[in-house]
Amino acid sequence: MKFFAFHKFNTIVERVEFDYPNLPKIYAIALLAKSILPKAHFHTVANLRSETGEIIDNQMTFITVELAKFNKQVAEIETDLEKLVYTMKTLHTTEPTQYPAFWNEEWLKRAIDELDTRKMPPEERAYFARVTAANAEAVKAEKKRIEEAEERRENLVKTETVKNALQMGLTAEQAAKLANVSTEFVAQVQSQLSVN
Repeated sequence: MKFFAFHKFNTIVERVEFDYPNLPKIYAIALLAKSILPKAHFHTVANLRSETGEIIDNQMTFITVELAKFNKQVAEIETDLEKLVYTMKTLHTTEPTQYPAFWNEEWLKRAIDELDTRKMPPEERAYFARVTAANAEAVKAEKKRIEEAEERRENLVKTETVKNALQMGLTAEQAAKLANVSTEFVAQVQSQLSVN
């Protein structure tokens, strides 16, 4: 979410020639099958806030819906968001005779019809499956790329911390403790320093 939101932010900033007060708002919306946030509620809206919870900036809003955390039964559902999340989570497993009454609401009927792949001809269904698989692979590849970049960044920070510690005269054990690395890692950095 952050990657795509900040990419969009940078694009907008450049397009409006760094006119920050007049930037349009950005909403990064993630509908997730699994849980990623350490809280119980299934729906989160986040902005930049101070340590006391006051909004500092609402130009960029992150909206997260975690389907795994949504456990309401049909009788408990009240809001449109709850209706939509229930639909997203259960539509593929519900038999036509078990449809909840709110699925007859016009806006949900339109959404269900739009997503109902059972009505697609075989070629269209196959194309839909290919696009879905390609999107999943692209997301997986991007996630791996981000993880590898983060790992390289962490390694670089640790290496620089060890170099600085050694140049300040700390022992290998002290440098290892400071950078939270092994003494073998420190030995590798020392060998690089002696080569240079």
